[in-house]
Amino acid sequence: MTTSTGTYAQVNGLNMYYEVHGAGRPIVLLHGGLLTIDLSFAALIPALAATRQVIAVELQGHGRTADIERAITFENLSDDVVALLDQLGTARTDLFGFSLGGLTATQTAIRHPDRVDRLVAASVHFRPDGYHPEIRNPALHAGSTRMPTAADFAEMQRAYARIAPDPGHFGAFMAKTSGVAMAFEGWSDDALGAITAPTLVLVGDHDFVRLEHAGQMRELIPGAQLAVLPDCTHMAVTQRVAELIPMLDRFLA
Repeated sequence: MTTSTGTYAQVNGLNMYYEVHGAGRPIVLLHGGLLTIDLSFAALIPALAATRQVIAVELQGHGRTADIERAITFENLSDDVVALLDQLGTARTDLFGFSLGGLTATQTAIRHPDRVDRLVAASVHFRPDGYHPEIRNPALHAGSTRMPTAADFAEMQRAYARIAPDPGHFGAFMAKTSGVAMAFEGWSDDALGAITAPTLVLVGDHDFVRLEHAGQMRELIPGAQLAVLPDCTHMAVTQRVAELIPMLDRFLA
């Protein structure tokens, strides 16, 4: 667990939870779907915060941030992040987003280019066919070694029950959130081509995202780099700290 330095900000109708660790050049961390700051980044935050200011956010409905009667869209989530930056007086920042958070971070680089210095888009697809078929087809989930395990889902539910404002909302929240990435229609080639932030596309070699698709994303974003973590599932991407920190140090420098 990270040492919590958390507080709340009133952002676009949300009582949004966030934490600030360390000092220096800012980087915003955006967690995966159904996850929390700790579940995505507990191992990574101490290493990053040794030299930087880390701003870790819990998005709409996740963790300590209560859900509201509003659709979860990447435009909404992106605007929430920027509104928080406004309140913190942070004009520009690096972004590291994983999965749902990676889609939000990429949307922020597209929608608010003047706020993003560097972008790390981890486990992100840019069109529906970017996922392996077994991820998109619920009938194939049970036999998939790419999907989160039963233990992973149980850990998500325990975390939600422990810290969410309404622990009984988990089932409805899971249904609402699970459909977000699947309903995502993607970004055009032109939208990706207009990203001005230096970008690192990061995937595991056994991730939700097809490696060919990650390579296409790298080609479409001007000057983007691609990193593939070996022997790595979707859920393990943000846990590979020994490999991530040297990679991030080089890219974010």
